[in-house]
Amino acid sequence: MNHIHLDAVGGIAGDMFIAAMLDMLPHLHPRIEQDINRILPSDVGTVEITEIRKNGMHARTFNLVPNPSSGQDRRSHHDTPDKHPIGSGAFGDILSFIQSSQVAPETIEVACAILTLLAEAEAKTHAVDIKDVHFHEIADWDSVLDVVIAGSIIAALPNCHWAVSDLPRGGGLIKTQHGLLPAPAPATVELLTGFNWRDDGVSGERVTPTGAAILKYLIDPSAPDASAGKSEHLCASGTGAGTRNIPELPNILRALQFSSITTNNDPGHDQDHVTVIEFEIDDMTGEEIATATEMLRKSDGVIDLVLFAGQGKKNRQTTAFRLLAKTNLADQIMDECFAQTSTIGLRYHVSKRRILPRSENLDETGIQVKHATRPGGVISTKAEHDDIVGQDLQTRRQQKYRAEFKS
Repeated sequence: MNHIHLDAVGGIAGDMFIAAMLDMLPHLHPRIEQDINRILPSDVGTVEITEIRKNGMHARTFNLVPNPSSGQDRRSHHDTPDKHPIGSGAFGDILSFIQSSQVAPETIEVACAILTLLAEAEAKTHAVDIKDVHFHEIADWDSVLDVVIAGSIIAALPNCHWAVSDLPRGGGLIKTQHGLLPAPAPATVELLTGFNWRDDGVSGERVTPTGAAILKYLIDPSAPDASAGKSEHLCASGTGAGTRNIPELPNILRALQFSSITTNNDPGHDQDHVTVIEFEIDDMTGEEIATATEMLRKSDGVIDLVLFAGQGKKNRQTTAFRLLAKTNLADQIMDECFAQTSTIGLRYHVSKRRILPRSENLDETGIQVKHATRPGGVISTKAEHDDIVGQDLQTRRQQKYRAEFKS
């Protein structure tokens, strides 16, 4: 699996994302040119992909150069357009336009998903129903083009893991159809809640709503970094430039493409991540703890649960709970811990683990048998204890012996 890291030095906007990706992956140019021709009317303008320097660094730009008669002009993402090219600028109109276009179905799917994320954020920000959302800044041709072409690039890279650096917060006020609003824009804040931000002392709008919607589509900030702990090979890099010039730093977005390195010096295991959840109980009876333990073990996403006896504050006897949970379900499992026990606080962290390849099957006696492949190809076998409970002792011993040691 390829891993693409976005380094938001100057920030991120739709055109910066496209430019950085095309600079890094030039083989995508023919695909992008085809989609531009399919989505952009010839009388509106032409697209320029140019090489420039930003604060001494090489970068590319992606810009729509409008025909004078089109009514479009070069502007920032929050300048008010003179007219909307697609209906009234309503979310439904733009969505229908993209859905009825001649670009590839997978591109339409991604572009519409990005647009919908943006519409949901605008709806929440302005307290309106999503069907009543009217885009102002995104309803001009260059913004619609950004959404579709970003969708085309993402659709062309279906098996990539995406990550982004801490985002520059910016500051001050930006001009919009609704007047002056604080930076980051309200829709951007709504989209990127949960992402990490930084204050580098440079004001202005650093992350646009379109750039935020792209990141929201690509990245779950609560998920563990799938590349953590893995050796990676840097395959390519690319740099996209924004229109604004910032004296303090280059206004660029850098993309880095990595591929995982497969090594043979540590065979016989897979690596993944689990969430470890821990807490202590000193005010529940043994019966209550047994019931809570049974309920937690049945919870979806709980891999294992172990109890430890201990002595806590005021010399009280305590029972320590340690759960291994699937990371994507960790939040609901922690809620279940609060629901099933008397704890009022817990600790959790994401932990790497190594697991042996394993399989299960029924042997000729009807007992479930687990097989694990150890380094060097040795296969260890273990009979499922629950399958042999209830049989007479001698039969259990014989069947367990056959299941565990036959191979």
